[in-house]
Amino acid sequence: MDWLSGFIIIAIVVFVLIVIVRNIKIVPQAHAFVVERLGAYHSTWGTGLHLKIPFIDKIAKRVSLKEQVVDFPPQPVITRDNVTMQIDTVVYFEITDPKLYTYGVERPLNAIENLTATTLRNIIGDLELDNTLTSRDTINDKIRIILDEATDAWGIRVIRVELKNIIPPREIQDAMEKQMKAERERRAKILDAEGEKRSQILVAEGLKESAILRADAVKESKIREAAGEAEAILTVQKAYADALKMLNEAAPSQQVIALKSLEAFQKAADGKATKIIIPSEIQGLAGLATSFKEILATDTPGSTEE
Repeated sequence: MDWLSGFIIIAIVVFVLIVIVRNIKIVPQAHAFVVERLGAYHSTWGTGLHLKIPFIDKIAKRVSLKEQVVDFPPQPVITRDNVTMQIDTVVYFEITDPKLYTYGVERPLNAIENLTATTLRNIIGDLELDNTLTSRDTINDKIRIILDEATDAWGIRVIRVELKNIIPPREIQDAMEKQMKAERERRAKILDAEGEKRSQILVAEGLKESAILRADAVKESKIREAAGEAEAILTVQKAYADALKMLNEAAPSQQVIALKSLEAFQKAADGKATKIIIPSEIQGLAGLATSFKEILATDTPGSTEE
C-alpha cells in the first residue's frame, strides 16, 4: 500500500505542475489579454509573463493593438442629383482600450461597417455627382471624424478612412468619357491656336525688326553721305578762304588784279556765252598782254628770221 500512496502523491504533484504550467501565459508584443474572474472583468494583461488562477480566471479575449485595415464591400449610395453609384471604403483603426473593445459592442467590425455605410450615405446624399468625384479628401475627413467619435466608446480609434472605388452607372461613365474626350479636343485646339498665334507674332516681330534695321541702314547711309558732302563743302570753303588770305597777304598790285580778271573773262569766253563785255581799263591791258606774248614768241629759240 505504501507504493500506492507514493504513486498517488507523485501523480498529484505532476498534475499540479501541469496545471501551473498550463496557466502560465505570455502576452506577446502589441497584444493584450482581457481576463475575467468568476465571470466578471478582472484585469487586462499587457506584454509579459502572467499566471492565471486555474478554474477561476479566464482569458475572455485576446486583443491585437496593432493598426488594422478593414476593406468593406461596395455600398449603394444616391447623390443629391439622384445618381446611384457604388462606393467601397477602407477603414484604418486601432484598439486603444481592450476592455471597452471587449464589452462595448457586440461584433465591433460589423458595427464599424454598418456605421461607415450609413455615414457615407448621409454625406453623399448632400453632394452632387461632380462634387462626389472631386471631393474625396473632404468625404474621407468627414467620415473619419464621425466614426472616431462614435467608436470612442468602443475603445477604438479610427485613424483614417479612404474611398477605394467610386463606380457610377454605365451610362454616366459613357457620358463622362465623351465629356473628357471633348475637353481634350478643346484643349488641343486651344494649344494649336496658341501655337499659330505665337508663330504669327514671331513672324511679325521678325518683319518689324528687319524693317527697322533697313530703315536704320538707310538713315545711317544718308547721314554719312550728308556728312561727306558737308565735309567736302567745308574743305572747298576753307581752301577758298585760305586762297583769299594768301592773296591778301601778298598785297597784289592793280595790274595783277586786272590780269586775273582778264583770265577770268577768258575762262568765261570758253563757255556758251555769245557776247562778253570787257571793261575799258582791261582792254588796254589785254592788248599789252597780247603784244608781250608776241615778243616772247619771236624771242623763243628755234624761231628763224627771213
